[in-house]
Amino acid sequence: MRRADFAGLVASGLLKDVEEIVVGAYLSIHPGASRPEAYHWLRYEDPDPVAQLADGVRRLVAGGASFDAEAVDKAFAKASETGLLN
Repeated sequence: MRRADFAGLVASGLLKDVEEIVVGAYLSIHPGASRPEAYHWLRYEDPDPVAQLADGVRRLVAGGASFDAEAVDKAFAKASETGLLN
């Protein structure tokens, strides 16, 4: 993904889509966890949420999480349509 200005990333809805995918994967392997716990786990207060999401994906994959394939496909399609993929 090429660098995109943050406002454009938010406006496209792609950031929210990817957040939902990552938080959903976290919740799938942490029964009883809450959405706030998932965001805390991501250290989402960090000023670079895209990097935090990428790090979260790496940690979730290492922990055996699976991701909603349909949601991932939709996020990739949106990124492609908005020119955010190289």
